[in-house]
This record gives sequence, C-alpha cells and structure tokens, in this order.
Amino acid sequence: MESAAGLGALGFWIFLAAIVVAGIWFDARKRESQQETLRRVVESGQNIDTAVIEQLVNVSGDSSRTDRDLKVAGLIMVFIAPGLAALGWFLSFINDKAFIALLGVAILVLFIGAGLLVAARVARGWYEDDRA
Repeated sequence: MESAAGLGALGFWIFLAAIVVAGIWFDARKRESQQETLRRVVESGQNIDTAVIEQLVNVSGDSSRTDRDLKVAGLIMVFIAPGLAALGWFLSFINDKAFIALLGVAILVLFIGAGLLVAARVARGWYEDDRA
C-alpha cells in the first residue's frame, strides 16, 4: 500500500514538472514567433511604426491588466470554496472526519480568494493613479 502512495506522489510531481516545462516552452515559442515576425517585416523592407514594434517586442502585450486577472482568480477561488465544503459533506458519509478536514481546506481557499480580490482592488488603484 505504501508503494502505491509513493507512486501517486511521484506521479503528482511529474505532472507538476510537465506543466512547468510546458509553460516555459510555450513562452519561448511565443517570443520566438514574435521575433520571427519582426525579422520578416524588417527583411521585406516595409515601413513600420514604433507602435507596431513595441507591440511585437513586448511579451505581455500591455492589454493584460493585472487587476482584472487577480479579480477573476479571486472570484474563481471564492466559488471553489463552497464546492470543497460540499465535497466534504458528501465524503462525511464515508468518513466522519472528512467534513472537518475539507471545511478547513474550503476556508483556506476562501481566504486566498479574498486576498486575491483585495489585491485586485489595490492594483486597480495603481492603474487609476497611473492614468491621473
């Protein structure tokens, strides 16, 4: 039984490593394609303005707003929390301690979501200060 738990843990970490490597690979490919696009435009001899170059060179694209991203993540976490509590309630029919354990996890996720929502409000203030 212990070897099955060890294999499960190993599988989790391998999955996590694969996700990280895939993210790095995707980011590298994105940068490479942006640089290739810019290289082809320059080689073709077309006139391009600095706004197009800035948009191609800038990886984040300036269209992403951190405050919105934090707000979306916070809302998702806030709605996951009751789902975890409900899962704990259903699992309490199998094991009496499952509800308390998952209720603790749900409260933790709720606090993380609340923290993300507060961070979104603070970041939105920064964007408003930058516009002023």
